[in-house]
Amino acid sequence: MTIAANLGFPRIGARRELKRAVEDYWAGRIDEDALHETARGLRRNAWLLQRDAGIEHIPSNDFSFYDHVLDTAAMLGAVPSRFGHDDGPVSLDTYFAMARGADKAPAMEMTKWFDTNYHYIVPEFEEGQTFRLSSTQHLDHCLEAKALGIETRPVLLGPITFLLLGKMQEPGRDRLSLLSGIVPVYAEALRQLSEAGAEWVQMDEPALGLTMDNRARAALGQAYAALAASAPRLKMLVAVYFSGLRENLRTALALPTAGVHLDLARDPGQLDEALHKLGPDKVLSLGVVDGRNVWRTDLEQAMAPLERAASVLGAGRLMVAPSCSLLHAPVDLELETEIDPEMRSWLAFAAQKVREVSHLTQAINGGRGQAAAAFADNAKAMAARRSSPRIHDPAVKERAASVTPQMLARNSAFGVRREAQRGAVELPLYPTTTVGSFPQTSEIRRIRAAYRRGGASERRYREFLRSEIRRVIRFQEELGLDVLVHGEPERNDMVEYFGEQMNGFLHTSNGWVQSYGSRCVKPPVIFGDVSRPHPITVRWAKYAQSLSEKPVKGMLTGPVTMLQWSFVRDDQPRSETCRQLALAIRDEVIDLERAKIRIIQIDEPAIREGLPLRQEDWDEYLTWAVESFRLASSGVADHTQIHTHMCYAAYGEIIDSIAALDADVISMEAARSSMELLGAFKESPYPNHIGPGVYDIHSPRVPPTDEIGGLLSRAAEVLSDDQLWVNPDCGLKTRGWAEVEASLKHMIAAAKRARRAARPRSRKSAAKAAPRRRSATA
Repeated sequence: MTIAANLGFPRIGARRELKRAVEDYWAGRIDEDALHETARGLRRNAWLLQRDAGIEHIPSNDFSFYDHVLDTAAMLGAVPSRFGHDDGPVSLDTYFAMARGADKAPAMEMTKWFDTNYHYIVPEFEEGQTFRLSSTQHLDHCLEAKALGIETRPVLLGPITFLLLGKMQEPGRDRLSLLSGIVPVYAEALRQLSEAGAEWVQMDEPALGLTMDNRARAALGQAYAALAASAPRLKMLVAVYFSGLRENLRTALALPTAGVHLDLARDPGQLDEALHKLGPDKVLSLGVVDGRNVWRTDLEQAMAPLERAASVLGAGRLMVAPSCSLLHAPVDLELETEIDPEMRSWLAFAAQKVREVSHLTQAINGGRGQAAAAFADNAKAMAARRSSPRIHDPAVKERAASVTPQMLARNSAFGVRREAQRGAVELPLYPTTTVGSFPQTSEIRRIRAAYRRGGASERRYREFLRSEIRRVIRFQEELGLDVLVHGEPERNDMVEYFGEQMNGFLHTSNGWVQSYGSRCVKPPVIFGDVSRPHPITVRWAKYAQSLSEKPVKGMLTGPVTMLQWSFVRDDQPRSETCRQLALAIRDEVIDLERAKIRIIQIDEPAIREGLPLRQEDWDEYLTWAVESFRLASSGVADHTQIHTHMCYAAYGEIIDSIAALDADVISMEAARSSMELLGAFKESPYPNHIGPGVYDIHSPRVPPTDEIGGLLSRAAEVLSDDQLWVNPDCGLKTRGWAEVEASLKHMIAAAKRARRAARPRSRKSAAKAAPRRRSATA
């Protein structure tokens, strides 16, 4: 019989219960026992939900307090020495310190998990590092489920992917050289699971979807041969997702495992070759339910590859599953009582997706009759969505089709623009600014929630926002920042806020997904053609600028990030949806310029994560992504300065495309990696201005002035003094006011030191530039 399986379930809870519990623990409001009690309740609910939906292979160890890659580092005892860990089990406080930092121990680096908006903690390795089993979470959760009468399939991040996701502290060293050290620890973990009665274990190896050299493939085979021998009764399923296997398919199928999982949502074409090459004793798990989106699966369409596989392999060698872990989907559509019934019928969250897996499995095992009602309801919803007039706007399509090459470029080259901007705004060397948001206090959230419920009047809400903006402007002026922001008190999220005010977007009440740690986001749903019916940010930008003679940035989210951080319609190319978004943002940029906003920031932190996993597929994406940004940003005069911001991804490989964006100033996350991105600028000199982030905003740690100054000195070795801006890594929304004030004071002090140090080097160029500058209020 075909098995209904799941690769992973959201860990945050339907109402973000984990977020609240973890943050209460950090704040000292609850103890460790209370935190674990909440976690046990969330795991129990998830296991029971999946069991009741008909899932037979229910995952365990897919839960994490912060990040599953960090969990794997803890299991292996891969704790950097600065955290003072001994040889015993990794404590919860050490675990959180690795993610968030401690007083004298900066946090480990964080970056994007493949091409998602989920962030993982980057493992740190040293030559000759030793490993030992330092966490038994994998076993504990398996036994916890067993005590509830639920047999699970434990999930482990595979050894090859774990190593390839990490970084060596000595540049140029080989991560795979550490494989012989971690395989025995994995083997011990597998033996524990086998002795506990686990029948299957899921080994996640999404790195198999990347381009791998022969050495990596050989290492994979050696590792799994050792693991298979260590626990011969335990059946291993190697799970590959986010991409097709391509040239790695033969390697994956040759591994000594009981089965392989394929992501057919991303690459349906790989099935035929897999069926042809699959060994006679292996099981094939087919990911036909998209785990990365919120649309209902077309059950009839999904049945075609399942029936083909069953006809070749037999139903007993088949598993039906989501394409990947449902970590990337909201928890339960049943909580969305405010969504229009028609549109609601088009959607499926994690709880609904596991039922879709069950319906498909029933149809394969017993014929369509067993799931006839589900299939009929599904077909009705599919037909209604395809024919709905709410999806298509001819005017939007016509405008997108009419974009000309002239709309994709600024009027003048950067050198000409730079002189015009110096004439519009007077700034010192090493100008200081922030990336956009300031702390979203509980009071801000409370007033916003009251306004949305009707408990606060429009007048009261707007006056509250004005008071918050006044506070933030005054705070920045008193600190001495050079370019200000209004703080974004009106915004719930940098994508959701804009989507709420555009046509073509649908919004949820509880559609939360984890971004990193306790940080959750609620992506809007792009269901139709996108347009901007009215200005979105102009009112608040004008008000903020009226409060100061210093320039205040207009703050926007770019089209690629709007696309990447939304659940996107699947009935037209993503490039077309992105162009529609770019035109909507372009209108906002032009309106901000008309409102006398001289600096406009268009954030694109997601441009790197949108890259296909295979480098050979990059060019097509980068072409339309860069064009979309340029379409959004190029409608303004030379004297208007365009900024952009990027964070928490590896940008070195696409530095030429970043330069092609032609933003006047780009700010980039750099502090967690100790300015590692500067290496890219050595190889490909960056022509415009750049602000490499000088302190990590995802850690509560306040960096000392000397530390920030050291990072600036390192940046000045690669970039010229008149290129450099000084800013944090990212927005300050999630931080508290006390740490923000202390950190910004240190940042400004470091910038002043850098100016003094720069004067001997830059006196001639600064004197030459000075006559071209005049006061912003002249």
